[in-house]
Amino acid sequence: MRIFLTGGSGYIGRATITELVRQGHTVEALARSEQSVKAVEGAGAVALLGSLTDLDVLNQAAARADAVIHLAQAGSADMDLAAAAAMQDGVGTGTYVHTGGSWVYGDTDGVQDETAPWNPPSVVAWRKSVEDAVAARAAEGGRPVIVQPGLLYGGDNRLIDHFLITPGKSDGAVPYIGDGANRLALVHIDDIATLYVAALSAKPGSVYIGVGASHPTMKQVAEAAARGAGLDGKTVSITLEQARAQMGPIADAFALDQRLSSAKARRELGWAPTHDDPLETFERG
Repeated sequence: MRIFLTGGSGYIGRATITELVRQGHTVEALARSEQSVKAVEGAGAVALLGSLTDLDVLNQAAARADAVIHLAQAGSADMDLAAAAAMQDGVGTGTYVHTGGSWVYGDTDGVQDETAPWNPPSVVAWRKSVEDAVAARAAEGGRPVIVQPGLLYGGDNRLIDHFLITPGKSDGAVPYIGDGANRLALVHIDDIATLYVAALSAKPGSVYIGVGASHPTMKQVAEAAARGAGLDGKTVSITLEQARAQMGPIADAFALDQRLSSAKARRELGWAPTHDDPLETFERG
């Protein structure tokens, strides 16, 4: 298939392009800069200069494609919705895969799936209106699919590295919030890439949580990351208020206690994550 993809130079994007190409797809990827061009071309895609605000570029690229995967992080709900609409208009009856996130379910109080009510922290509350509008296209003959990744790890670990490991290296101990007993819904970068590719064949209107089977506590992740960072496993507890001061509003997302199931993706798409031990990955550094 011919795939148009946004966010190709990013953490998820590079892994997804690599997987798409490995499975025989042709990828055209949006790139905002010459550096991004090099990144997407290095992953195996053809680069298209533009940004999420270039709606005509998005629409025309989607019209050339058999399917679209939207991975780019928009600056606002309005920007994300406008970009999504342009690409959905362009791709027509082709599959449009949209990126959501698992934090929208808030604290889960046990194991939950895609039928759980939303209870998002403020940092992701904006997603509701966008995902509702994207999914509504199914009733109009479109083929929207929403993938909701868990907290990513593997490779450069992105958010975990930025908010936990890097400060830990600077301060001599990796932080966790409160008693650290809250569970994190994690997914390996290579596994989420395979879910995006599998989602291309999903039924219109489908929503899939993408997480691994293991849900370690935040303290366990901090301890493993501290060993991997050469800190002898040294960690430090910080209050939620301290976390908010250091991390901003994303602290409330890191403090969530989440246990989520990806049984639907496994059952309907045959998704089979192969990375089952995130703590080992963190310990390797």
